[in-house]
Amino acid sequence: MLRNLLLIPLFFLLLPGASVAQLGFNRSTVGIEAISSVEGILKGKITEKASSKPLVGASVLLPDLKRGTSTNGDGIYTIRGLSTGQYVVEVSFGGYSSIAETVTINGETTLNLSLKASVVEYENVTITGVSVATSLRRAPVQVTVFKRDDLLQANAGNLIDALARKPGISALTTGPSISKPFIRGLGYNRVVTISDGVRQEGQQWGDEHGIEVDEYSVQRVEVLRGPSSLMYGSDAMGGVLNISSFVPANEGQVKGIIQGTWNGNNRQWGTHASLAGNHNGFIWNAYGSARQSGDYQNKYDGYVLNSRFQEANFGGMMGLQKKWGYTHLLASTVNQQPGIVEGERNDEGEFLLYSGSPSEMVAGSDILKGRNNLVPYQHLQHLKITSDNSFNLGKTRLSLTVGYQQNKRKEFGEVEHPEEPKKYFDLQTLNYNLAWHLPDADGWRMSLGTNGMMQQNTNRAEELLIPDYNLADIGLYGVAQKNWEKLTFSGGLRYDQRKMSGDEMWYDGKTKFNAFERNFSNVSGAAGISYKVSQVLTLKTNISRSFRAPSVAELSSNGEHEGTERYEMGNPNLNSETSWQWDVAAELNTEHISVSISPFSNRINNFIFYQRLQTASGADSLMPNEDGDLIEAFEFRQHNANLSGLELSADLHPHPLDWLHWENSITLLRGRFTEAVDNSPNLPFIAPARWLSILRADIGANWKKLSRSYVKFEVDMASSQNNPFTGYGTETATAGYVLLNAGAGTQILHKGNPVSIIHLGLNNLANVAYQNHMSRLKYTMENAATGRTGVFNMGRNFTARIIIPFSF
Repeated sequence: MLRNLLLIPLFFLLLPGASVAQLGFNRSTVGIEAISSVEGILKGKITEKASSKPLVGASVLLPDLKRGTSTNGDGIYTIRGLSTGQYVVEVSFGGYSSIAETVTINGETTLNLSLKASVVEYENVTITGVSVATSLRRAPVQVTVFKRDDLLQANAGNLIDALARKPGISALTTGPSISKPFIRGLGYNRVVTISDGVRQEGQQWGDEHGIEVDEYSVQRVEVLRGPSSLMYGSDAMGGVLNISSFVPANEGQVKGIIQGTWNGNNRQWGTHASLAGNHNGFIWNAYGSARQSGDYQNKYDGYVLNSRFQEANFGGMMGLQKKWGYTHLLASTVNQQPGIVEGERNDEGEFLLYSGSPSEMVAGSDILKGRNNLVPYQHLQHLKITSDNSFNLGKTRLSLTVGYQQNKRKEFGEVEHPEEPKKYFDLQTLNYNLAWHLPDADGWRMSLGTNGMMQQNTNRAEELLIPDYNLADIGLYGVAQKNWEKLTFSGGLRYDQRKMSGDEMWYDGKTKFNAFERNFSNVSGAAGISYKVSQVLTLKTNISRSFRAPSVAELSSNGEHEGTERYEMGNPNLNSETSWQWDVAAELNTEHISVSISPFSNRINNFIFYQRLQTASGADSLMPNEDGDLIEAFEFRQHNANLSGLELSADLHPHPLDWLHWENSITLLRGRFTEAVDNSPNLPFIAPARWLSILRADIGANWKKLSRSYVKFEVDMASSQNNPFTGYGTETATAGYVLLNAGAGTQILHKGNPVSIIHLGLNNLANVAYQNHMSRLKYTMENAATGRTGVFNMGRNFTARIIIPFSF
C-alpha cells in the first residue's frame, strides 16, 4: 500500500510538462480555463497617511506568487507579468503598520494605499497553516510573524533565541550555539521547521542538535502556535516554524548587503554578504556567511570551557518569474562546528580539559581565551537542493516542491584520536509537496495536496546510538477557507502513513540493535473561525487534532548520547502520540492600545518522554558506555498528559506621545501527566512564567540624515520554575531572575536612501548570574569550590550589527 502511495508524487512530477489534453482530462471536467492573454499589472502609490508624503522603499508583496517589489523615490511601484486572479497583497514599511489587502487582478490594476506610523504589526499576512495567503486578523490559527527588522533588533545570540522573545515560544539550549524551538511546551520532533518550502531534516530528535539554517540570510519567520498545520506533516503537534530566506530584487535591479556583527562577551564575530538581481523575470541571488566565537563568560563560572563554535555557510538561487508562474532552484550548505560543554572541574573550581583521560589538564587562560576546536565537539554539514515551482492553469494554480537534503553529523570525543569521529550519522532525505489550489468559488478557497518524504540514515563510525534505518511516509490533505464580510472559516483534514524499518547491527561481537519494522497511520484535522466584531476587535477560536509517530531514537536508541551524559534506551513498543487542542483569542487594536490574549488547552495521549531507570532496590540503573564507564541509564516511556496556558501581549502608545511605546508580553504554561510518574505530576521541559516589558521610543522621524531611529529599554522577568519533572531526579527546580537590556538603532541616509543600518544592544546590564530552566548546561557537574550545580548562562553582553545595503 505504502509503495503504491509513494508513486503518486512521481506521477505528478510529470504533470507540469504535459498538457491537459495529453493527460486525458477535459477542461470543463477539472475546471481549468484557458489562460488569459492579457498581462496582469499591479501598480500604485504608497504614501504616509498623516502627511500624504510618498514612502520610499516600501515593500509590496504577493506571497502566493512569491512576487514583490519596493517603491521608488516617488512612492510608485509596478509589478508586471501577473496572471488574472484574486490575491492578497501585503504592504509594509519599517515603523509603520502593515496593510493586507485583497485585490482582483485583471489586466492593469491600480492599488494606492496609505500607511500609518506605528510599531504595532497586526495586519501582517500569513501563509502558514492556511490554504492561501491570509491576513493575520482573518486567520483562526495563532501565528506570529517576524520580519528581518524584528530579528535584527532583538539582539539575540541566535535565531531561535530571537523567536523566543514572543509569547508561547521558548528555546531549549546547550550553550549559545545550540537552541531548539519549543512551542507551547512541545519541542524536538513535535515542531516542524520549514526552510524555503522544504521540511528541515537533521536529527532533530537530539538534545544538542539545533537547526541547520543560515540565520544571517533569514528574511522572515512565521511561527504557528499549536497543532493546526495540515500541510506540513504529522509531526507538527506543537506547531511550525516557516523560514524564508529569499526576497527578489525589483525588476531591472541588482541589490545586495554587507553585514558585520560583534558580541563582546564571547568575542564572537560574524560577517555576511549577499547579492541578488532581477532582469525580465530571471531572478538570482548568492550569499555567504561566517561566524566564529570564543568561550562565553559569567561572574560565577568565568569563561565556560568549550562553549565556542564556528560556522561557514553558502547558498544561492536562480529562477524564472513569468505570467505562467515561477520556477526556482535553490541550493544551500551549512557547516557548523559547535563545542560541547561538559562542565568538569577540579576541587578549586577550575575547568578541566580532556577530563578522565590521560591527557587531563587544567584549562588555563590561554586555552579559555582560544578559539580552536576542543574535544568534544560536533561537525555538522547540511546540504539542501530545492526545486520550488508554481504553475498558473487558468484560475487554478499547481505548486510543486521537491527537495533533497543530506545531513552529516560527526561527534568527536577521542582525545587520543581527535580526527576520528566517535559517532557519524549520514542522513539523506527526499521531500516532496504537490498542491492544487482551486479558484475562488463564492468566497471559498480550497487546496488539495500530497506530501511526504523518503529517508535513509547510515552510521559511518564505530560507536552507535541509533541503527541504520529507512523511513517513508506520505500524507494526503485538503484545506478550505471561506470569507464572509466579518467571518472567516478555515479547516481541513489530513491522512498520514509512515513506515520505518531499522537494521540489525552488531558491536564488539554482540547484537547492538535488533531489526525492527513499524507502521504508523492516523488522521489529523482542524477547524476554526475568525470573527471581526468591529474595526478594532477580532475574536478567534480553533480546535485541532494531530498525531506524531515515535522517532527512531525513541524506538531504538541504545548508547551514550554525547553531551547529555546519559545512556539512552529506546522502546520498540511505543505507540503514536495523538492530541486534541482548543484555543481562543481576542485581539483589540485601537489607535492608542493593542491587546491580544490567547488561552489554550491541549490533551495529549501517549506522550513520550525519557525517565531514569532504577534497580529493584531503588538505586539509579547504570550502563557501561563505549569506553566502559558506568553512566545513568534512561528509557523512553509513555503517559497521557495535559498542557494548558495563556499568552498575552499589550502595547500602549498614548497620544500625543505617539513616538513612545510600552510593549508587554506574558506567557503562562502548565504541563501535567494525568497520573504522577515517580510521585511527580509535571511534564519535563516546561518553561516558567515570563514577562517581557519593553519601553521603546522612535525618534528622529523627520531628520534628513537619519531614519527609523529608536532607543529601547527592556525588563525580562522569568519566574521560578517550582514544578519541574522530578521523577527519578530528571529535573530540578530553577530560581527566577530579572534581566535588564537596552538597545538602539538607526538608518543613515544619503539622498534619501539608506547607506548603512546600525543596531546596538546591551543585554544583562546588571551582569546577573542566572540559570534558564530550559538550559541543559544547568545539569552539568557541581562546582566543588562553590557548591553550585551546573553552568550558568551568559553574563553582560554588548552586541553591534552594521549593515550596508546597496543597489544599482
